[in-house]
Amino acid sequence: MPRMTKLLLQLQAAADRRHGHGGIGLGPGRGRRHTPAAGRFSPACLALCLLAVAAAATTLAVALTLDRQSPVPAAAGPGASPRGFSVVINTWRRHALLQRSVAHYAACAGVEAVHVVWSEPRPPPERLRRGVLINGTRRGTVRFEINEADSLNNRFRPIRGLPTDAVFSVDDDLIVPCSTLRFAFDVWQSAPSAMVGFVPRMHWLADPRGSTKEYRYGSWWSVWWTGTYSMVLSKASFFHRQYLDLYTNRMLPSIRKYVTENRNCEDIAMSFLIANHTGAPPIWVQGYLRLDRAASAV
Repeated sequence: MPRMTKLLLQLQAAADRRHGHGGIGLGPGRGRRHTPAAGRFSPACLALCLLAVAAAATTLAVALTLDRQSPVPAAAGPGASPRGFSVVINTWRRHALLQRSVAHYAACAGVEAVHVVWSEPRPPPERLRRGVLINGTRRGTVRFEINEADSLNNRFRPIRGLPTDAVFSVDDDLIVPCSTLRFAFDVWQSAPSAMVGFVPRMHWLADPRGSTKEYRYGSWWSVWWTGTYSMVLSKASFFHRQYLDLYTNRMLPSIRKYVTENRNCEDIAMSFLIANHTGAPPIWVQGYLRLDRAASAV
């Protein structure tokens, strides 16, 4: 334990020197496979997930302990549609952004339903609720998922009555053009057990020859400079709905506790959960995203 405490203290100090999220907008490109995956976070977050299980054999397996299961997703649940996907939007006190985001995604072809993950201390104001719920999708509806506790883990809680196997998880300030979103969904359909997303990142051992497993985190510029990546963030990604249950009910509670206390790293946990469960890397789909009215690659 003293050794672990020392490592975490070192990593917490490193968090103060965390990288930013800069990037360059890219036109639609081909989905590409690379080495395994994860999120919007500091070096401390990454290492905490990686150190969660000391006996891990690979950087993907160290994030969490799960019983190995078939990498092929379970069959569609009752009423689940294999043709479309559900958009799950995580939001926090940005009501205007949320309304624009819901209106955009509800109008995209292939969207069966839009679910808004609400974790604010008060219920959605009636004016906001009306402004959001008016945006019914072409086939389905828009619904608030109200949570009593404020935690980033809420974005990955299982959703009752989810009509599709495919889930597109996205932050409320990210707009993916409908045509690009549809292309990424087509890519996901070719590999439904994988995470398919638009936001790649990197991580690597700080000292490959050392005995301390400390990792460094590389932002978008590291991906751009090296031409490779090791993770895809859940802030704009497709994955199978079974991973919502695995995250909430099978992942180490200590990881969820860390996410709640530090309000960060949920994207790492989900990304590594999927990679560990399947033994396969994520797929990065290049795309031109819009961040809060400004064109940006994230």
